[in-house]
Amino acid sequence: GTAFVELAIRAGDEVGCDRIDELTLETPLVLPDNGGVQIHVSVGSPEPSGERSLTVYSRTEDAPADQPWTRHAAGVLGTGTPSALAPGDSPWPPAGATRVDLDGLYQGLDEAGLRYGPLFQGLTAAWRQNDSVFAEIRLPEGADATGFGVHPALLDAALHAMSLTGIGYEPGRVLLPFAWGGVYLHGTGARALRVRIDRTGSDSVSLTATDDSGRPVISIGSLVLRAVSADQLRASRPVAGESLYQLDWTPVPVPEAVGIQGSWAFLDSRAESVCAGLVADRFPDVNALAQAVSSGAPAPDAVIVPFLDERGDAVAAVRAATGRALLLLQKWLAEDALGSSRLVIVTRGAVAIGEHEDVQDLAAAAVWGLVRSAQSENPGRFVLVDIDDVEPSHAALSAALDTNEPQLALRAGEMNAPRLARTGDGGTLTIPAGESAWRLDAPTKGTFEDLALVPNPEANEPLEPGQVRISVRATGLNFRDVILTLGMLPGQDGLGSEGAGVVVEVGSGVVDLCPGDRVMGLFAGFV
Repeated sequence: GTAFVELAIRAGDEVGCDRIDELTLETPLVLPDNGGVQIHVSVGSPEPSGERSLTVYSRTEDAPADQPWTRHAAGVLGTGTPSALAPGDSPWPPAGATRVDLDGLYQGLDEAGLRYGPLFQGLTAAWRQNDSVFAEIRLPEGADATGFGVHPALLDAALHAMSLTGIGYEPGRVLLPFAWGGVYLHGTGARALRVRIDRTGSDSVSLTATDDSGRPVISIGSLVLRAVSADQLRASRPVAGESLYQLDWTPVPVPEAVGIQGSWAFLDSRAESVCAGLVADRFPDVNALAQAVSSGAPAPDAVIVPFLDERGDAVAAVRAATGRALLLLQKWLAEDALGSSRLVIVTRGAVAIGEHEDVQDLAAAAVWGLVRSAQSENPGRFVLVDIDDVEPSHAALSAALDTNEPQLALRAGEMNAPRLARTGDGGTLTIPAGESAWRLDAPTKGTFEDLALVPNPEANEPLEPGQVRISVRATGLNFRDVILTLGMLPGQDGLGSEGAGVVVEVGSGVVDLCPGDRVMGLFAGFV
């Protein structure tokens, strides 16, 4: 959080603001294991009072131009002469203060999920007196403090002493800054700090710091804290883009040996039309095949059943095809004599394997869904093969079974198998850069293609009595939003009415909520 304070101070210097009136941290900035991050700081136009809004965003160093930015902090910059801090000419440490043993402090922070390198382990001594904590902070030799208002490592180490105030102490949890207020920078270039932290509430402190000669460096009128666990810290890591996967159809090599090593059987005369050149025994149904095997005939390695060109009304065709498939699967699994054979379901147009393909046979697609469930419960017993209507694909069917893939799509004789692949950024909606408030909008009703995140300036209007402003962390979309997008609820607007987030401002008359409270519910709008 201290890096955001330094960024806000630097941004204020650029526009003539010398005070951070408010700065609320919304999302931690966790550096990736490799590479860096881009930082975007946006400062708004001045209000009549001279105040300016501030937002801080980031994204990975190598992010494409259309990758969304993550918003980390929002606040208000102000102007005005800070209250003068008297030089620290009183005894240090204060008379009557009790020295605090710091052994194990950083080990405890490490176990709670905060791992500080040597540069950030600057808390060297601390004392406690009533509700106040006094601490000495020093940068290690070699660390350069030039170029900073106050070095983030120095200020960050000062905040480590907050854990000594007793606020919100729970084993395995650490205190992190959530909301800053009344931040003034009095001096620059300090390499060491003498810090006083006063507890001002159940979850808040104030802080003043001088250098080791007593000259004022920084003062913080209010700092609201939140206790977090190691699990919560891990959850804040930017892994969403790395943990989302999609199903891609990937070409697989054709086996050198064409044709499975064994025998074939057909359960439907239509199988011959898609298995050109294969020599296979023919049986009218599963019972006939099972009786033949029980009587001494060799069990075939593969038994092909086609589900091709299911005709008629779509609903009726789906019902008929899935009913026939379910009965077939049940009979197949009931025959112990066929336990070593694979049942091969052949379809045409049941899956779309590329951007320019569409599912052509809805009934066959439903059969795929049914058989996939059976595959998960009975590994190795069923194979799904979808083909197109060209001869090379028919000729490749025998070789396809040599791959031992449970699902295949043959296109122009090429074999494709489903594989999990990392989701790309193409379907990600871009957050409007520089906007502190935005919403999901469907400008064109009747389609999902034009969904967009658009600025929502009305969400930043002054609160009326009884209103609450929330920084939304998660929202939910349900079937109502689908109907709205499709234009089936005329006269209504506004996608997403369910959400959870953190209160950042309350209007007059609100007594049950305060900034920093985590809430969930039905919202009229998002901020």
